[in-house]
Amino acid sequence: MSASPGSVWSAVNPRPRTGEGEPGPSHERYARQMVLPEVGRQGQARLSGACVLVAGAGGLGCAVLEYLCAAGVGRLLLVDPDRVEASNLHRQPLYRTEELGQPKALAAKASLLRLNPQVSVEAAVERITPANAASWVSRAALIVDAADSLALTYTLSDECRRQDKVLVSASVLGLAGYVGAFCGGAPSYRAVFPDMPRQAGSCASTGVLGTAVGVMGTLQAHMTLAHLLELDPPVLARVVSVDFRTLRFGGFSFASAPEPLGPQLRFIAPGEVSEADVIVDLRSLAEAPLSPFPTALRLGLEQMHAHALPPGPRVVLCCRSGVRAWRAGRELLARESRDIALIALGE
Repeated sequence: MSASPGSVWSAVNPRPRTGEGEPGPSHERYARQMVLPEVGRQGQARLSGACVLVAGAGGLGCAVLEYLCAAGVGRLLLVDPDRVEASNLHRQPLYRTEELGQPKALAAKASLLRLNPQVSVEAAVERITPANAASWVSRAALIVDAADSLALTYTLSDECRRQDKVLVSASVLGLAGYVGAFCGGAPSYRAVFPDMPRQAGSCASTGVLGTAVGVMGTLQAHMTLAHLLELDPPVLARVVSVDFRTLRFGGFSFASAPEPLGPQLRFIAPGEVSEADVIVDLRSLAEAPLSPFPTALRLGLEQMHAHALPPGPRVVLCCRSGVRAWRAGRELLARESRDIALIALGE
């Protein structure tokens, strides 16, 4: 004899969460995953009591959010500054054509609450930056990096390591991608990737297949659920890579990876710049005719090699994505010992 939907929901969730949508019985919503011995009532209760921060509601974020919501993760914090564009629709199935121009965070929240009104979804139309990362990270048990920004990945990793929170980060470009679980007792993203690539592609410039993003986002969601459910072996300190052209999976454990020593390049918010800083804007005049910093030197990467910077307590290097600033910072550290900070100015 089967239990009533109401009794199932009561047993699984001692403190029901109805979110902003209409409350209702679970109707055995989670029954198929609760059958798993790795989940059961205890595991479902852990999911219901968890709070996860998802940074980004693009291709990766759509898959992550949809599966975490469907699985019954009790509270989702969603942060994304962008609006729905037509070029998003082939890989971001949370959105519909009629939602073009709407903020992704709000459109995603509405879609998620239609999927599962028993989950609480908080959506913020803003960007996570070095200025607010600490506040956002402090509010969640686990952080999912689903944003298309290496600068944000390093910022979140630094903050997760400081607050001892788990970071599940993924990246996919073209027909290749990876996902890993960092910090929270495991080595940080910096320990595995101490340097940025010399060039960073984007979906717009490099291209991406929607199914590739969906698979990597689903793997992110799976790693998140596996950690919340305390599955054994743990997903911490593991990277999984996928070559979608050859359908080959790879991966490795980085449990013994040492944290990098010496001065580290860290990103700061524009508001943290002081009058005493020596500021270098690495963007060309054609790329950005005006700098947000009136006293900034306008130097390209090539000019940085031969240019002697004025003395000052700190050098602040700026560019659009943070990649050029990182390269310039590495080269400057190799030449002289200075305090260096980086700023990713964005679009």
